[in-house]
Amino acid sequence: MSDAPPPIKRTSTVDDAALPAFDDEERPARVLTGRVGWGVAVVACAVAVFVLVQVFRPLPQGSQYYLIIFLAGTLPLIFLAYRSGIPMPARWRPATDRPTVVDWVLAVVTVGVCLYPVLFGYNAFLDRQGLLEPTDIAMGAVLLVLVVEACRRTTGWVLPVVCLLFLAYGYYGGLLPQTWSIAHAGLDFDQIVDALYNSGSGFYGTPLDVAASYVVLFTIYGAVLDLSGAGRFFVDLSVAAFRRSRSAAGRTAVASGFLLGTVSGSGTATAVSVGAVTWPILRRAGYPPEQAGGMLAAAGVGAILSPPTLGAAAFIVAEYLDVSYLVVLGWAMIPTVLYYLGILLAVEIDARRFRVRAVDLDVPSVWRLLARFGYHFSSLVAIVVLLAVGVTATRAVVYATGLAFLLSFLDRQAWLTPRRLFEALAAGVRGVLPVAAVCAAAGIITATTTKTGLGAQLASLLVRTADALADNRTAVLALTVVFAALALSLLGLAVPVTASFIIGWVIIGPALLALDVSAPAAAMFVFYYSVLSEVTPPTALAAVGAAAITGGRTVATMWQALKYALPAFLVPVAFVLTDPGEYLLARGPWLGIVWTTIAACAAVAALAVATGGWLLGVGRATAVPRVLAALAGLLLLYLHPATISIAAVLLLITAALVWSHRRASAGAATADPAAADPARRHPPATNPAPDDTPPTNPAPADPAAADPARRHPPATNPARDDTPPTNPAPADPAAADPTRDDTPATDPAAADPMAADASAADHAAADAAAAGPRPVGRQWQQSKAAPAETSAPTDAAPAGTAAARPRVGRGRQQSKASETETSVPPATEEEST
Repeated sequence: MSDAPPPIKRTSTVDDAALPAFDDEERPARVLTGRVGWGVAVVACAVAVFVLVQVFRPLPQGSQYYLIIFLAGTLPLIFLAYRSGIPMPARWRPATDRPTVVDWVLAVVTVGVCLYPVLFGYNAFLDRQGLLEPTDIAMGAVLLVLVVEACRRTTGWVLPVVCLLFLAYGYYGGLLPQTWSIAHAGLDFDQIVDALYNSGSGFYGTPLDVAASYVVLFTIYGAVLDLSGAGRFFVDLSVAAFRRSRSAAGRTAVASGFLLGTVSGSGTATAVSVGAVTWPILRRAGYPPEQAGGMLAAAGVGAILSPPTLGAAAFIVAEYLDVSYLVVLGWAMIPTVLYYLGILLAVEIDARRFRVRAVDLDVPSVWRLLARFGYHFSSLVAIVVLLAVGVTATRAVVYATGLAFLLSFLDRQAWLTPRRLFEALAAGVRGVLPVAAVCAAAGIITATTTKTGLGAQLASLLVRTADALADNRTAVLALTVVFAALALSLLGLAVPVTASFIIGWVIIGPALLALDVSAPAAAMFVFYYSVLSEVTPPTALAAVGAAAITGGRTVATMWQALKYALPAFLVPVAFVLTDPGEYLLARGPWLGIVWTTIAACAAVAALAVATGGWLLGVGRATAVPRVLAALAGLLLLYLHPATISIAAVLLLITAALVWSHRRASAGAATADPAAADPARRHPPATNPAPDDTPPTNPAPADPAAADPARRHPPATNPARDDTPPTNPAPADPAAADPTRDDTPATDPAAADPMAADASAADHAAADAAAAGPRPVGRQWQQSKAAPAETSAPTDAAPAGTAAARPRVGRGRQQSKASETETSVPPATEEEST
């Protein structure tokens, strides 16, 4: 008998099969079923096996030969797995979401043009570099069109248009005035095709090499780990860790995004996966859809920044700088901590601003989950350990994948049987398809830039513009950094993260290097601002995916995601602005790393106050304290003793202003709580239950309507005949009957029983003289029993309570209650029912 804890009840109503297949580089793909889906899965699994074998037994023909076969195996699948998005006549449109005839033709043609160099003499093809034959040129031109179309299907129109602009610049650049710095001699069509089709800087350049050698292995690893139950465990662990705090819902979303991001490397996919599980929890806690979506998007984007599985751009950083992947992981450690610190602070602030509630979740304890399923962390630790002992990144991730496969048999529900292993391998390759398309298209940009020298020219232009605005070197560097950040942010609006980094590195990187910024600092600066595109309106894919889950407005969700992520995304400015900034990349003496990390944490906290409008532990921040906090955060990021001292003074002033505002608000709240805090809720005194539970027992406006079986003894009300009362109780029963049993203690009759007795006696005598004798007690009740039984609710209050006692007529006094109860016998159980 298994000792596994009971599974956590999923509160999500989202059908996983109905979720869009978002990824960082992609638009929603087809959901292939039947023979077509099976065929695509078989090809994808074959590619996965080929990639795994390549790690241990590389092809003797070299890396370009391997890339040709890899592109021939993945590019055709894009035309089958992704829609064209082009309107078609109804008679040509398939009845189901299956590949069209055009898609099949494109897939077959892609296989032919990709394998052409291999099938017709690979060595001879390489020897013709620079002197291509007409057939070579034709095949290269067709592959160019196919790569651009595959990129359009997976990312939209923007990146293909950028590629076409670079091609136009390469072809028509010779027509530009030679006085322009970006003018060049011009390239003919044969030279362009040769650079793309038969060189190491085009389709088969560094970007595709990274996708085929690193990214695909990590996507396979992530798919295996997810099917082994790790994804469910990470979410359950996050829920269990924070189940007792008021901000537990937000913390759970952030922690789940981090843990899933360690194996995903995809911001949008992580946001969608986490949102499907945690959005119901966030909704119950009281988060609005836009705030919850922004939180999920920001937490999902952290997947691209979270070791050990960073985004594809991180592998390109390692290749461009010729360092090991473990070194890049070390550079990313402190920035990742700062990123999630900013999000957690924003979560705590919003928990107080929106007055969210604690959500009671029935989950096992953290220790029980770790004791039962903690082995899922083993493969993650294995990657880092293997990299540390000198194992290559490709072999380390393959070993970790094998370990995850073996550990899956510790959970009977997650066994990776041959069928499920087949599904994992196929899913891993399908996950890399959009990345492969983007990397192949990025080869167009890198090849054109290399052939024309555009990167160096644009970098020189950027530096000269900064020189024209300032003479001081520090000011020039600061302006260059600002221009670079703006350029990368605008570039990220149009293209995915990987392409944004590649374009930014070939243009922005040389400008920063020319100002004596170190290569690691410049590369990580470009990398982080390329990732920012995932949460920047109007094309933030992570926010779009999160909004699809929460049902919030898309643009508003994007702005909320930017609010959560912005404090941490200002940190990369510190990398390049001063020399101590490199300490944040763990490059330098340990003492310098410690004090710069503390200063950066304080900067993130100050920026969180500025964006969130709340100082934790003190209260709401108004406009002036928020501005001061923003200035303090920016000064702290300069990482200089003088600026840190000024920032400390500004933070003290900020805290003093917020504290004084809180004292003033507390004083105003004594007289008028609503005036002190307009957003404050005032629940009824009789309803201490949370907002999401119904009131305990609200008094109805008409007690008779709430309880039609209520008795109305007529003995003391001679003004009424034998018919039941036709005049329901007024909206205020106490005003109509000052002597009711259930009147509050402040009623005048209750305050002076003697006066009430005398007044009631006079009324009773006058009513009796006017109406004469009438049935009393059980006789009247029995004559009216039938109507009461037909309308009485089954859950009527028991006899003796205020709702079930016989109603006392006008003028009846409290001191006579005992006499009435003796003259009107209590109802039997049958009559009460």
